[in-house]
Amino acid sequence: MQDFEAQTRALAAQIEQELEEGHLNFPTSMEISLRIKQLADDPNSSVDDIVAVVCAEPVLSAKVIRMANTMLLNPYGARITSVNNAVKRIGLAALRCLAFAVAAEQLSQDRRPPHLRKIATDLWRHLADIASWAYAFAHHLRAVNPDTAMLTGMMVDIGQFFLLARVADYPALESNIDRFFEFMDVWKAPISRSVLEAFELPNDIVDALDNETFREDGWPPQTLHDIVQAAIQASNVPNPTERRKPSRQKDGSNTGFDQQQLATLLDETRAGKDAILNAIYG
Repeated sequence: MQDFEAQTRALAAQIEQELEEGHLNFPTSMEISLRIKQLADDPNSSVDDIVAVVCAEPVLSAKVIRMANTMLLNPYGARITSVNNAVKRIGLAALRCLAFAVAAEQLSQDRRPPHLRKIATDLWRHLADIASWAYAFAHHLRAVNPDTAMLTGMMVDIGQFFLLARVADYPALESNIDRFFEFMDVWKAPISRSVLEAFELPNDIVDALDNETFREDGWPPQTLHDIVQAAIQASNVPNPTERRKPSRQKDGSNTGFDQQQLATLLDETRAGKDAILNAIYG
């Protein structure tokens, strides 16, 4: 008990220090980098195919947008929020270098045991499903940029990735994973916002993830926030860190929209969602 409490305090202190310094590292998969290289080298692939894979890795997505918004690549300062536009701005050569750099950095630090890596993989699959629905909804409704919606969907639980990246350094937390998930539930929201701000993502993405309440402006959803909330409701891939409780309410009681309307939207967009998800998984 004392070890657990001491290590949660130590982890909290470490988190605060890293956020203050703005130096954040996350474990990621080399498979994403390899997939990007394969697509970039394939004359039959399109930029859209590559963007779908980039969007599936939230750290890489954030860094691509950050690079595209640098003074060197964006001298006129027109803010880029779309991964599609960011990839076009930086070019495929820079994208491949950035993808491998991110993967190498994370793999060199990933000391987690297999059960923690599985949790991280399952969390990634959960977010990939949300992001695919968000893209399909945005594309179908023509309300917001689909790539921005997809990136925002991948960022829904970015704070949990941050925490999972750190737990291997704290044995008492690693050996009591259910209690660690309770700790995570308390910290995930403020950490997520701090991580998003540290990545210097546009305010519309940060604001869209600021709460889980559906702002009802009629149907269908028209804002980035509401499209992502609808995607969260649509996803049936569970969040592994919330296994002791429903990941989100599925009865519509906290969403403000009618479930029959949502079901109709799902039917209209399922094929597009599956196509995006297949592109992510390769």
